[in-house]
Amino acid sequence: MDLQLAGKTAVVTAASGGIAGAVVRTLIAEGVRVLGVDRTVTPALKETGAVTVEADLTGAEGVEKVRQAAESELGGVDLLVNGVGGLAGLPVGGLADTTDETWQKAFELNFFATMRVTRALETLLREAVVNISTGVARWPTAGPNWYGSSKAALSHFSKGLADELGPRGIRVNTVSPGLIQTPLWDEYGPRLSAARGSDDTQKFLTDLPGAANVTLGRWGTPQEIANVIVFLGSPAAGYVTGVDYIVDGGAEKVIR
Repeated sequence: MDLQLAGKTAVVTAASGGIAGAVVRTLIAEGVRVLGVDRTVTPALKETGAVTVEADLTGAEGVEKVRQAAESELGGVDLLVNGVGGLAGLPVGGLADTTDETWQKAFELNFFATMRVTRALETLLREAVVNISTGVARWPTAGPNWYGSSKAALSHFSKGLADELGPRGIRVNTVSPGLIQTPLWDEYGPRLSAARGSDDTQKFLTDLPGAANVTLGRWGTPQEIANVIVFLGSPAAGYVTGVDYIVDGGAEKVIR
Protein backbone atom coordinates (compact mmCIF):
# COMPACT_ATOMS: atom_id res chain seq x y z
CA MET A 1 0.00 0.00 0.00
CA ASP A 2 1.23 3.46 -0.87
CA LEU A 3 0.69 5.64 2.21
CA GLN A 4 1.25 8.76 0.06
CA LEU A 5 3.61 10.23 2.64
CA ALA A 6 6.63 11.00 0.47
CA GLY A 7 7.48 14.69 0.62
CA LYS A 8 5.29 15.35 3.69
CA THR A 9 6.44 16.99 6.93
CA ALA A 10 5.93 15.80 10.49
CA VAL A 11 6.60 16.83 14.09
CA VAL A 12 7.02 13.97 16.56
CA THR A 13 7.32 14.59 20.30
CA ALA A 14 9.11 12.23 22.73
CA ALA A 15 11.01 11.25 19.59
CA SER A 16 13.85 9.56 21.49
CA GLY A 17 11.39 7.18 23.13
CA GLY A 18 10.36 3.65 22.22
CA ILE A 19 7.08 4.18 20.37
CA ALA A 20 7.72 7.70 19.07
CA GLY A 21 11.25 6.70 18.07
CA ALA A 22 9.79 3.90 15.94
CA VAL A 23 7.37 6.43 14.45
CA VAL A 24 10.28 8.69 13.45
CA ARG A 25 12.15 5.86 11.75
CA THR A 26 9.03 4.69 9.91
CA LEU A 27 8.11 8.17 8.71
CA ILE A 28 11.62 8.81 7.43
CA ALA A 29 11.56 5.47 5.60
CA GLU A 30 8.35 6.70 3.92
CA GLY A 31 10.08 9.86 2.72
CA VAL A 32 8.81 12.28 5.36
CA ARG A 33 10.88 15.22 6.64
CA VAL A 34 10.66 14.87 10.42
CA LEU A 35 11.27 17.27 13.29
CA GLY A 36 11.98 15.09 16.32
CA VAL A 37 11.46 16.68 19.72
CA ASP A 38 12.55 15.40 23.11
CA ARG A 39 13.88 16.69 26.40
CA THR A 40 17.11 14.88 25.57
CA VAL A 41 17.99 14.10 21.97
CA THR A 42 19.71 10.72 21.86
CA PRO A 43 22.40 9.64 19.39
CA ALA A 44 19.90 7.12 18.00
CA LEU A 45 17.46 9.91 17.17
CA LYS A 46 20.17 11.96 15.48
CA GLU A 47 21.17 8.94 13.41
CA THR A 48 17.68 8.70 11.90
CA GLY A 49 18.29 11.84 9.88
CA ALA A 50 15.49 13.76 11.58
CA VAL A 51 15.87 17.44 12.34
CA THR A 52 16.05 17.53 16.14
CA VAL A 53 15.27 19.98 18.90
CA GLU A 54 15.69 19.59 22.65
CA ALA A 55 12.76 21.01 24.57
CA ASP A 56 10.94 20.47 27.86
CA LEU A 57 7.31 20.45 26.76
CA THR A 58 5.96 20.94 30.27
CA GLY A 59 7.00 24.60 30.02
CA ALA A 60 5.98 27.46 27.73
CA GLU A 61 9.57 28.10 26.63
CA GLY A 62 9.98 24.56 25.34
CA VAL A 63 6.68 24.66 23.45
CA GLU A 64 7.62 27.95 21.78
CA LYS A 65 10.98 26.47 20.83
CA VAL A 66 9.15 23.69 18.99
CA ARG A 67 6.85 26.12 17.20
CA GLN A 68 9.77 28.19 15.98
CA ALA A 69 11.66 25.10 14.81
CA ALA A 70 8.62 23.74 12.99
CA GLU A 71 8.07 27.05 11.23
CA SER A 72 11.70 27.56 10.23
CA GLU A 73 12.61 23.95 9.39
CA LEU A 74 9.35 22.64 7.93
CA GLY A 75 7.28 25.65 6.95
CA GLY A 76 4.09 23.72 7.68
CA VAL A 77 3.19 20.53 9.53
CA ASP A 78 1.34 17.83 7.60
CA LEU A 79 1.38 15.44 10.56
CA LEU A 80 1.77 16.00 14.29
CA VAL A 81 2.41 12.95 16.46
CA ASN A 82 2.18 13.72 20.17
CA GLY A 83 4.10 11.04 22.02
CA VAL A 84 5.03 13.02 25.12
CA GLY A 85 3.89 11.43 28.38
CA GLY A 86 4.69 8.62 30.79
CA LEU A 87 5.00 7.45 34.36
CA ALA A 88 8.73 7.82 35.08
CA GLY A 89 9.59 8.90 38.59
CA LEU A 90 5.99 9.34 39.73
CA PRO A 91 4.92 7.21 42.70
CA VAL A 92 2.76 4.13 42.43
CA GLY A 93 0.14 4.18 45.16
CA GLY A 94 -3.46 4.74 46.11
CA LEU A 95 -5.34 7.98 46.59
CA ALA A 96 -4.20 8.53 50.18
CA ASP A 97 -0.56 8.19 49.12
CA THR A 98 -0.79 10.42 46.05
CA THR A 99 -0.03 14.09 46.60
CA ASP A 100 -1.37 17.07 44.70
CA GLU A 101 2.10 17.48 43.24
CA THR A 102 1.96 14.00 41.68
CA TRP A 103 -1.44 14.70 40.14
CA GLN A 104 -0.23 18.04 38.78
CA LYS A 105 2.93 16.55 37.30
CA ALA A 106 0.94 13.74 35.71
CA PHE A 107 -1.46 16.13 34.01
CA GLU A 108 1.34 18.47 32.93
CA LEU A 109 3.18 15.58 31.27
CA ASN A 110 0.32 13.47 29.94
CA PHE A 111 -2.23 16.11 29.00
CA PHE A 112 -1.11 19.74 29.07
CA ALA A 113 2.13 19.18 27.16
CA THR A 114 0.26 17.70 24.20
CA MET A 115 -2.50 20.29 24.37
CA ARG A 116 -0.01 23.17 24.39
CA VAL A 117 2.10 21.80 21.53
CA THR A 118 -1.02 21.22 19.45
CA ARG A 119 -2.29 24.70 20.20
CA ALA A 120 1.08 26.26 19.36
CA LEU A 121 1.23 24.44 16.02
CA GLU A 122 -2.43 24.79 15.08
CA THR A 123 -1.90 27.45 12.42
CA LEU A 124 0.85 25.30 10.84
CA LEU A 125 -1.20 22.08 10.76
CA ARG A 126 -2.32 20.84 7.36
CA GLU A 127 -3.50 17.23 7.50
CA ALA A 128 -3.45 15.11 10.66
CA VAL A 129 -2.78 14.80 14.38
CA VAL A 130 -2.22 11.49 16.15
CA ASN A 131 -2.08 11.52 19.95
CA ILE A 132 -0.63 8.59 21.87
CA SER A 133 -2.79 7.72 24.86
CA THR A 134 -2.97 4.35 26.65
CA GLY A 135 -5.33 1.46 27.19
CA VAL A 136 -5.17 2.36 30.89
CA ALA A 137 -7.30 5.42 30.06
CA ARG A 138 -10.13 2.96 29.40
CA TRP A 139 -9.30 0.57 32.26
CA PRO A 140 -9.33 2.70 35.44
CA THR A 141 -8.01 -0.16 37.60
CA ALA A 142 -5.15 -1.16 35.29
CA GLY A 143 -2.59 1.45 36.35
CA PRO A 144 -1.98 4.39 38.67
CA ASN A 145 -5.13 6.49 38.79
CA TRP A 146 -3.24 9.69 38.00
CA TYR A 147 -1.88 8.10 34.80
CA GLY A 148 -5.19 6.76 33.54
CA SER A 149 -7.02 9.96 34.43
CA SER A 150 -4.54 12.26 32.70
CA LYS A 151 -4.50 10.09 29.58
CA ALA A 152 -8.30 9.84 29.59
CA ALA A 153 -8.34 13.65 29.48
CA LEU A 154 -6.05 13.44 26.43
CA SER A 155 -8.39 10.98 24.69
CA HIS A 156 -11.34 13.28 25.37
CA PHE A 157 -9.38 16.27 24.08
CA SER A 158 -8.55 14.40 20.87
CA LYS A 159 -12.18 13.55 20.21
CA GLY A 160 -13.28 17.15 20.68
CA LEU A 161 -10.39 18.49 18.60
CA ALA A 162 -11.39 16.22 15.72
CA ASP A 163 -14.71 18.08 15.53
CA GLU A 164 -13.03 21.46 15.82
CA LEU A 165 -10.39 20.91 13.14
CA GLY A 166 -12.44 18.69 10.83
CA PRO A 167 -13.89 21.57 8.77
CA ARG A 168 -10.30 22.50 7.85
CA GLY A 169 -9.69 18.97 6.60
CA ILE A 170 -7.45 18.12 9.55
CA ARG A 171 -8.01 14.70 11.05
CA VAL A 172 -7.36 13.91 14.74
CA ASN A 173 -7.09 10.37 16.08
CA THR A 174 -5.78 8.64 19.18
CA VAL A 175 -3.81 5.43 19.52
CA SER A 176 -4.05 3.67 22.89
CA PRO A 177 -1.40 0.97 23.32
CA GLY A 178 -1.54 -1.90 25.77
CA LEU A 179 1.54 -3.68 27.10
CA ILE A 180 4.40 -2.55 24.88
CA GLN A 181 8.10 -3.29 25.43
CA THR A 182 9.54 0.21 25.74
CA PRO A 183 12.31 1.72 27.89
CA LEU A 184 9.59 3.07 30.18
CA TRP A 185 9.33 -0.39 31.71
CA ASP A 186 13.01 -0.41 32.68
CA GLU A 187 12.19 2.20 35.31
CA TYR A 188 8.51 1.55 35.96
CA GLY A 189 8.52 -2.24 35.86
CA PRO A 190 10.51 -2.85 39.05
CA ARG A 191 8.43 -0.31 40.97
CA LEU A 192 5.16 -1.84 39.77
CA SER A 193 6.41 -5.32 40.54
CA ALA A 194 7.30 -4.30 44.10
CA ALA A 195 3.97 -2.51 44.55
CA ARG A 196 2.19 -5.72 43.52
CA GLY A 197 4.15 -7.71 46.09
CA SER A 198 6.59 -9.47 43.76
CA ASP A 199 10.32 -9.71 44.48
CA ASP A 200 11.07 -11.12 41.00
CA THR A 201 10.63 -8.31 38.49
CA GLN A 202 11.59 -10.37 35.44
CA LYS A 203 9.03 -13.08 36.22
CA PHE A 204 6.41 -10.46 37.04
CA LEU A 205 6.89 -8.75 33.67
CA THR A 206 7.04 -12.03 31.76
CA ASP A 207 3.75 -13.11 33.32
CA LEU A 208 2.05 -9.73 32.94
CA PRO A 209 0.39 -10.34 29.52
CA GLY A 210 -1.22 -13.47 30.94
CA ALA A 211 -2.29 -11.66 34.09
CA ALA A 212 -3.76 -8.87 31.94
CA ASN A 213 -5.64 -11.44 29.82
CA VAL A 214 -3.89 -10.37 26.60
CA THR A 215 -5.36 -12.63 23.90
CA LEU A 216 -2.11 -12.88 21.94
CA GLY A 217 -0.28 -13.80 25.15
CA ARG A 218 2.73 -11.52 24.66
CA TRP A 219 4.07 -7.99 24.87
CA GLY A 220 3.71 -5.76 21.84
CA THR A 221 6.59 -3.96 20.15
CA PRO A 222 7.02 -0.23 19.52
CA GLN A 223 7.06 -0.91 15.78
CA GLU A 224 3.62 -2.53 15.94
CA ILE A 225 2.23 0.66 17.47
CA ALA A 226 4.18 2.89 15.09
CA ASN A 227 2.66 1.09 12.11
CA VAL A 228 -0.84 2.07 13.23
CA ILE A 229 0.17 5.65 14.03
CA VAL A 230 1.84 6.19 10.66
CA PHE A 231 -1.16 4.75 8.82
CA LEU A 232 -3.57 7.03 10.71
CA GLY A 233 -1.35 10.02 9.95
CA SER A 234 -1.23 9.26 6.25
CA PRO A 235 -3.56 10.24 3.40
CA ALA A 236 -4.37 6.51 3.14
CA ALA A 237 -6.54 7.03 6.26
CA GLY A 238 -8.13 10.16 4.80
CA TYR A 239 -11.66 9.37 6.03
CA VAL A 240 -10.70 8.36 9.56
CA THR A 241 -11.04 10.94 12.34
CA GLY A 242 -12.20 11.18 15.93
CA VAL A 243 -11.32 7.54 16.65
CA ASP A 244 -9.41 5.99 19.57
CA TYR A 245 -7.56 2.93 18.27
CA ILE A 246 -6.87 0.28 20.90
CA VAL A 247 -3.73 -1.72 20.07
CA ASP A 248 -3.42 -4.13 22.98
CA GLY A 249 -3.19 -7.66 21.62
CA GLY A 250 -6.83 -8.28 22.48
CA ALA A 251 -6.71 -7.34 26.16
CA GLU A 252 -9.86 -5.23 26.00
CA LYS A 253 -12.78 -7.55 25.52
CA VAL A 254 -15.61 -5.05 25.29
CA ILE A 255 -17.89 -4.12 22.39
CA ARG A 256 -18.44 -0.38 22.34
